This record gives sequence, structure tokens and C-alpha cells, in this order.
Amino acid sequence: MHLPSESLLLRVFIGESDHRDHKPLYEVIVLQARAAGLAGATVTRGALGFGASSRLHTAKILRLSVDLPLIIEIVDAEEKITAFLPELKTLVGGGLVTLEKVHVLHYRNGDSAPGPT
Repeated sequence: MHLPSESLLLRVFIGESDHRDHKPLYEVIVLQARAAGLAGATVTRGALGFGASSRLHTAKILRLSVDLPLIIEIVDAEEKITAFLPELKTLVGGGLVTLEKVHVLHYRNGDSAPGPT
């Protein structure tokens, strides 16, 4: 798959406890992105954060949270990200969604890397 050097980065900030149809929302978003043929998606769990409610979510032992912050990052061509946004809008009720231009320096399958010399 080719990824243009001038692409878009879509970031979705949600909580770990967010669900859609009894499935974790982050999983639903990643699977929908894959079904849409997007280049890839990564989910990162945050150790500490707060959002629009200003409620603190933390991984500290003394304050166990079942709703740690999650960030889903998806990079692809502008057309493909833009086409995915309406679907994403139906999935995400709360949270934050951002979009920014990125310059892709490298994108390829590790199997295509040259061997040791």
C-alpha cells in the first residue's frame, strides 16, 4: 500500500470504558478503519488525563481507574481520512477528535526491508 508523503493524522481521544454495541469503542473504531482500507491504526493507553468533564483518569495504584484515556491514531491520504469521518462521527459520542497534516517519511512492511549487509 502506498501512503502519500503529505497525509493526514486523525486522532481520537476516548475513555477505556467507552463501548459501542457491547464492544470496546477503540476496537470498533480500529476494525472499521481496517474495513475502510485505511493504512493503519494504533491505540495508546494513557497513564493520566482529563477531558471535557475535568474528571481525572489515572493509573495510580491508590486511585484505580477503569476508564483510562485512550488515543487512537490513524494516518492516511486526505481523501481516505475524509471519507472515514462520517462513519467515525456515528461511533464517537463523547471525547475529542483532531485532524492535522503530517509529512510521512517512511511507510512499508518490515518484510520489504533490505537484509543485513
